[in-house]
Amino acid sequence: MLRLHGYWRSTASYRVRIALNLKEVPYLQATHDLRRSENREPAYLELAPQGLVPALETEDGVITQSLAILEWLEERFPAPALLPSDTFSRSLVRSMALTVAADIHPLNNLRVLNTLRIEAAFDERETNDWISRWIISGFTALERFVARHGGRYAFGDAPTLADCLLVPQVYSARRFGVDLAPFPKLVAAAVAAEGLPAVEAAHPDRQPDADR
Repeated sequence: MLRLHGYWRSTASYRVRIALNLKEVPYLQATHDLRRSENREPAYLELAPQGLVPALETEDGVITQSLAILEWLEERFPAPALLPSDTFSRSLVRSMALTVAADIHPLNNLRVLNTLRIEAAFDERETNDWISRWIISGFTALERFVARHGGRYAFGDAPTLADCLLVPQVYSARRFGVDLAPFPKLVAAAVAAEGLPAVEAAHPDRQPDADR
């Protein structure tokens, strides 16, 4: 059985949980508390040399990086598909996903925030301003994407990889108090996806290592 190494509040781990649940793929969870640097323990570094989550243990070996995991899941478990059938639409969904994975998340992950707090002496207001700046920048573009290509969900009327990325990023935006009023179509798509039982089950608060 697959084993997902993650952390309850990691948005990258959240993405993978959503995809696994949508595809109804059974998996076990191994949790690593990032606040306690459990991801830096030697045993985990042997498994995932960057010491990042998520990592997915498969019968063939370990896959790291959430988008690589999502693409592997799409090829290994093709139904239900999380990428559209035509080449151009697949590229659009990947563009939406990468807006989150490449342009928003890397600037707001825990390593960056801790660096800002320690090396740049950011206080909580400055940190939250930094987080908001990059979420708003990415969401401004994504709102246009969803306006052009969205239906019930971020792209069309079936969940895609775009939703796997969008839902966790909206969760993060809410957590840090980002004003989402300027992004009604994006938020509507995220809310629709959040209502799916498979997505509900992936929510951070429902994970075994969540703060209670």
